[in-house]
Amino acid sequence: MVVDQYERRYLYKVHIRGGHQMLKSWLKCCFLAVLWVCLGVFPNSSIAQAGDIEDYIVRYLKVTEPVPIVMDASGETQLFSPEELSDGKRLFDDNCKNCHVGGATLPNPVQSLSMKNLQGATPSRDNVANLIEFQREPTIYDGSDVSFWCRQVPDTWLPDKELANLEAFILRAAEVARGWGTEDVADGIDFT
Repeated sequence: MVVDQYERRYLYKVHIRGGHQMLKSWLKCCFLAVLWVCLGVFPNSSIAQAGDIEDYIVRYLKVTEPVPIVMDASGETQLFSPEELSDGKRLFDDNCKNCHVGGATLPNPVQSLSMKNLQGATPSRDNVANLIEFQREPTIYDGSDVSFWCRQVPDTWLPDKELANLEAFILRAAEVARGWGTEDVADGIDFT
């Protein structure tokens, strides 16, 4: 097949123009994708604003907005933000998780961090103030003697505000996280 000079120019122009159109279309798609990611997929979503919020806080503690946590024995509550609970989780992971993984108490499995066990302690540990008091001066479960199982947390190490975030995380987990501090530790374990 013989292609004359004019046909060759025409085919060349069609080929180049078609390639340019494809390139333009591809570049537009790339630009829009980059713009979409840079500006945030959903500017008002918790995903775009999550920043320092631990995934565990959103997924398992179901916190995307500030939640009330009981502060003292009178039942007074205070709102704790997802960021504050995330700070509490990080403190828990760094300082408590070795003995209290998943809310269990490895040195003494019958006294977990479940809400039932926290309420059953003397004095009860089901509010932030009592948990802070316990952390400052740990006592055994019935409150009759000093405990050496849990280390003392002086305010020179963790100020009350940071410790309150830790305690709020523990209480929220005890309240809503499935399997946190499971009370029936021996169920399903064959000790024979």
